[in-house]
Amino acid sequence: MLEQIGDKSPHVAGASGRYDDLRLDWWTSGFWPGILWLAHDMTGEERFKQAVWNWDERFERLFLQPNSFDHDVGFQFLPTAVYKHRLTGDPDGLRRGLFAANFLAGRFNPKGRFIRAWNGDKHGWSIIDTAMNLSLLFWAAEQSGDPRFAQVAAAHADTVLSQFIREDGSVHHIVVFDPATGERLEALGGQGAAPDSGWSRGTAWALYGMANTYRHTGNAAYLKAAQRVAHYFIAHLPEDHVPHWDFRAEEEAGETPRDSSAGAIAASGLIELAAHLPEKEGRGYQAAALRILQSLDENYCTWDNPAHEAILLHGTGHKPAGQNVDVSLIYGDYFFAEAIAKLNGWRNRIF
Repeated sequence: MLEQIGDKSPHVAGASGRYDDLRLDWWTSGFWPGILWLAHDMTGEERFKQAVWNWDERFERLFLQPNSFDHDVGFQFLPTAVYKHRLTGDPDGLRRGLFAANFLAGRFNPKGRFIRAWNGDKHGWSIIDTAMNLSLLFWAAEQSGDPRFAQVAAAHADTVLSQFIREDGSVHHIVVFDPATGERLEALGGQGAAPDSGWSRGTAWALYGMANTYRHTGNAAYLKAAQRVAHYFIAHLPEDHVPHWDFRAEEEAGETPRDSSAGAIAASGLIELAAHLPEKEGRGYQAAALRILQSLDENYCTWDNPAHEAILLHGTGHKPAGQNVDVSLIYGDYFFAEAIAKLNGWRNRIF
């Protein structure tokens, strides 16, 4: 992948097997450098470190000009600046990570107790994906000694509990609030099939995000929420243990698209969840993660096609918009690699 992708900022690889090259402020831009840092961390090989070293500097430069950074700066700066600082002690990595955390905290709406999602006129919109970005704020609180970062993260996590995760463990993608009063207005389907559907990647974000929030806070409410979401996710998996793009999508002519990225994210999250429970209680979550990973390895990987630049096949990006269906997705590759690293003893968690 290093030889094939180089310094591109990949998101999607279609039938050609070649990854695209998107702008650096696109939300997926941190995952390829995250794979490189992970490879360096696990192998000690300098070539990975050299290839990834300046990615956080490239991101920082964009803050000095018009850009599209939003709630996903955690996805960009955790696998670059934060990982760099954790492994090397680099002071610029620390500074850039704290800068990104300040930016993310600045998107917090105290009335509705949520972190705003996208830019433009969507001032009251919040999405489940942000649950995974909260780790940047918890890290910043630990590094700076300023508890406000953690307070913002916990406030948003509480809103995830009360407004996003349903009683049965399924999850809304988008919740819209009145930005002036904080009143909840409606839930939207977003990248799921409908407002009341079960978008599988959003379910995986919630599972993993709440497990992480428990790790940082010790609040059992987050742990129980992660378990509830995990039960929903596991119960709705098909026979090969890799999820369809939405657990409640209407059956289509032919095969309903899978989302291998949702499987990889959930597998890494299930390993995280299992680690926070007594061995007997966590065993089932660990076993579910192993089933997902084994199926991905055997049925969804590109091992027999070395010219393909990605790891995982059969991901789904935005099915309702007809975008990136049955493709490879760089975040699927990252979380698959992360989950395998965890099974091999990796402990330098960044999310």
